[in-house]
Amino acid sequence: MKESLLQWIWQYQYFHSRDLQTTDNVRLQILSPGQPNIHQGPDFLDARIKIGDTYWAGAIELHIAASGWEKHAHQKDKNYRNVILHVVWINDTERPALSGHREVPTLVLEHRVSKWLLQQYEAWIKSRDRVPCQQQLKGVDGKVWEDWKAQLVEQRLHRRASLISADLKINHQHWEETCWLLMAKTFGGPVNGAAFEMIARSLPLATLARLGEDQLEALLLGQAGLLEGVFRDEHPGRLQQEFRHLRVKYTLPADPLPAHFLRMRPGNFPTIRLAQLAKLLKGGSFWFSRCKEARSFGDLKVQMEVAAGSYWDDHYIPDRTSSRRVKRLGEGLKDSLLINVFVPLLYAYGALRNEPELLEKAMDWLKALPAEKNIVIGRWKSLYVMCRHAGDSQALLELKKHYCDQKNCLQCAVGKNILCRGDGPREDA
Repeated sequence: MKESLLQWIWQYQYFHSRDLQTTDNVRLQILSPGQPNIHQGPDFLDARIKIGDTYWAGAIELHIAASGWEKHAHQKDKNYRNVILHVVWINDTERPALSGHREVPTLVLEHRVSKWLLQQYEAWIKSRDRVPCQQQLKGVDGKVWEDWKAQLVEQRLHRRASLISADLKINHQHWEETCWLLMAKTFGGPVNGAAFEMIARSLPLATLARLGEDQLEALLLGQAGLLEGVFRDEHPGRLQQEFRHLRVKYTLPADPLPAHFLRMRPGNFPTIRLAQLAKLLKGGSFWFSRCKEARSFGDLKVQMEVAAGSYWDDHYIPDRTSSRRVKRLGEGLKDSLLINVFVPLLYAYGALRNEPELLEKAMDWLKALPAEKNIVIGRWKSLYVMCRHAGDSQALLELKKHYCDQKNCLQCAVGKNILCRGDGPREDA
């Protein structure tokens, strides 16, 4: 038994509740289990119970073993003076808990909880499956899934809004600068996202706004360490000379921030991505303003219709020719920019400025965009979990990372539904 499971059992009253008695054989009735306390003090606050003929209101403290009360010195802590019931899994002491000069009644739950529940929870904790409850997912009601995914999307956007708020403090509340950092990170993808973000941090928008296309391309490629060595082709040689001049002019770090080519398709090579990004940055571009003003995400996608410079039509790497193909920004990357940059920015701006129409706009865009395609979403689909749009895929990514991977089953609506459904009603425990 873990204390987190005991708290969950108490919060949702998932135990046999007929003929409850305290350890001194006084009839007990639970009117309200109280609310979880996230601060210092007892586990639950504002509970309501009836012991014998007396009604009580106050706090509830839980321990695996009754001796935990004295072990944690609660009898000396004034925060526990308002405890009206001590709930334990096992009673390993004959002495009652004391709060001041008052004895605190004790309720033991060891023999009142379904064995199926305990076995199922233990199986999840020990499971090596990517989704611990994957064998029981088919029995979860669709309404449970829909409500839970809606909450998960809110959680994900709220978390991202917090990160954006932290960046704004560093950027002196400059929304366009923050947008630039997110765009660079998204262009880098899983492999180069961190490197591209660091490159963006070394190149403020105020600097980039003054530069032409070749200068922008030179700065981005140079800062990624992609203009080192000797080139045969004129274009990368010219970019190299331009970068050396700009590096001195703007006092840029001498050591480049290396980008990588490993385990990716040629269309995602950092050379191509940075050349495309340079096109989007022409004239500063003010992408956050465009995002706010766009009537639909389709309007914004039209403005993303760019391609890397003509040199890259038959190159993925400098000095190495390839079959000819214009390196346009693909629909997948446009959608990724919307999902990972513009929607979070809209949501954060709406939340911080109290503009609910922007929150609604962010949510509407997610529901209208296609679901993401990646390994995690593919695995959810193989478990027959519905993923209709980007809102669903964002919710499922949140679920996997912050609940399934961390075995946080007791806080997951799907996990709670399975455990509460169990193998029968509570009274069969």
